[in-house]
Amino acid sequence: MALRSMQKANLDAVKPDVHGRISKQSVLLDTVTVTKVTFHPGSKWSQDLKDYAGTDSCLLPHVAYILQGAIEVVMDDGSREMFCKGDIMMVPSGHDAWAVGDEPCVFLQFSQGDNYYGELTAR
Repeated sequence: MALRSMQKANLDAVKPDVHGRISKQSVLLDTVTVTKVTFHPGSKWSQDLKDYAGTDSCLLPHVAYILQGAIEVVMDDGSREMFCKGDIMMVPSGHDAWAVGDEPCVFLQFSQGDNYYGELTAR
């Protein structure tokens, strides 16, 4: 399917959706959602988003570019990886994650049709 027209959005113009110490700002361009996610120091998915998501671990896969800071991800099987500024990460579903260090971890995530948080917000 061809893109019908150019599109543009500004994430800084979007009011943050905040859960504990994690915030996100999302825009939809055609069928692609672009989300700026900020894990503030001390944030952890299992502490800040688990109850909201209603799952034991994050079930969203992520493809993202780290703009600032660092984030550590541990998969349900125990494997782990740290991602830092300049890294591109691809993380499958079934994980926990937390900010590392004293500065926020900020990343741009690109997704298509896999945003159960959006479905929860629409309810």
